[in-house]
Amino acid sequence: MVETLYRIVTGAGTGKADQGRLAFALLLAGAACIAFSPIFVRLSESGPTATAFWRCALAVPALYLWLLHRTSAGESRPSRPDRVASLNIARGDPPARADRAYLALAGVFFACDLGAWHLSIVFTSVANATLLANVAPLFVTLGGFLLFRERFTRLFLFGLALAMGGAGILMGDSLMLSPVTFRGDLLGVLTAVFYASYILAIGRLRARLSTPMVLFWSTLVSAILLWPAALASGEAILPTSAFGWFILVALALVSQVIGTGLIAYALAHLPAAFSSVGLLLQPVLAAALAWILFGESLGAMQGLGALGVLFGIALARKGSRATKES
Repeated sequence: MVETLYRIVTGAGTGKADQGRLAFALLLAGAACIAFSPIFVRLSESGPTATAFWRCALAVPALYLWLLHRTSAGESRPSRPDRVASLNIARGDPPARADRAYLALAGVFFACDLGAWHLSIVFTSVANATLLANVAPLFVTLGGFLLFRERFTRLFLFGLALAMGGAGILMGDSLMLSPVTFRGDLLGVLTAVFYASYILAIGRLRARLSTPMVLFWSTLVSAILLWPAALASGEAILPTSAFGWFILVALALVSQVIGTGLIAYALAHLPAAFSSVGLLLQPVLAAALAWILFGESLGAMQGLGALGVLFGIALARKGSRATKES
């Protein structure tokens, strides 16, 4: 694990045959880190929008130090044949003018993702907001096909459907459909659209830019956008205790720096559509954490849904390999 983190931080290369397996493992590790996000948000002493702001704002200094720490060796180039990384940019040189616009756009997508999700919780149930946000892989796949003409095997599409169905079963017991929650449910769907857009943007940016550069600039833009939103919400901005600050720092470091960092690293070596399916591991781990930390019950149907997610990810992985080899 230490060697893996060293490779990511310093940009040390790995063998081409190992990059796919390493990227898949890091994608799942990143999903595990982000699975802690709902726990941190629940324990936060700040409001939901303010918590989203602090997640990004407190991550910016750490991401900047990571960017400065990069050695002149540069990060390993993407293993996918349709992506060619620039050595100068991988070393940490300032991004080109065109890439700055894409970095800003990624930051806008991520800010809208967090803002829409946290706002959806206000107008609908947490289960509805979480479940609807997890339809993002469908939009990533659709976006990849419509915008970039990506092709997908039937096995991948079956794995996608199985994983999403498993996520639905996992959270289905708490799902409530009502005209009263329509506005919040719509925001949940918008959350999925924004997160899918963020994944697609990051996947394209990682073809040319290093992980810390992509994360630093996009997270900085997100923090700038979320600050006025937090002020306008009328929520509590500052935590009231040292424990409250600890939760915010943990959210920034575990979920944003490490979790999103691992996912961004993996996106240079894995298709964005498959990566989004792999991220469906998040609700499985979040449910397990809620069971361990808060005593929330998990029944047989939730267990079946979790197995569906895991099996669906495995099938999507196999189908994604077939697409790459064809």
